[in-house]
Amino acid sequence: MQIGVDTEKALDNRRVFVVHDDEIISAALQFMLHDEVETHELSSLDAAYAKGVEWKPSVLLLGVGIVKDKGVDVLDEVCTRLDGVKIIIVADTADDPLARECLKKGAKSILAKPLTIENTRRKVDTMLGRRVALGIPVVTM
Repeated sequence: MQIGVDTEKALDNRRVFVVHDDEIISAALQFMLHDEVETHELSSLDAAYAKGVEWKPSVLLLGVGIVKDKGVDVLDEVCTRLDGVKIIIVADTADDPLARECLKKGAKSILAKPLTIENTRRKVDTMLGRRVALGIPVVTM
């Protein structure tokens, strides 16, 4: 199923890796992105490193739980092993202290819940350097 697919984006040759400790969130993120960018749902950072040898990712969506388990210094390892990858931390809130600390250690952005197709695609498109439409909320009375 394709949801609001921009064919120009779908033909782009960049890829996204999703590594999260919650299989449901990981699958949801992969589903939200797969129509417009090659997206790989991986079970661990080790799997991402192995796949990244031949299939270099442009963006890594990384669950904050993985950083919690491995420590913030894991971001240095990620940046070394997946050279040039842009990391988006997936967290419960945008002001999660650990997610904010990740920004200081090399992560480029935080994707906070609730996860929506629009927000997820917008964050990834921004990291890929794609033009992103300005979203201005309209409040009606």
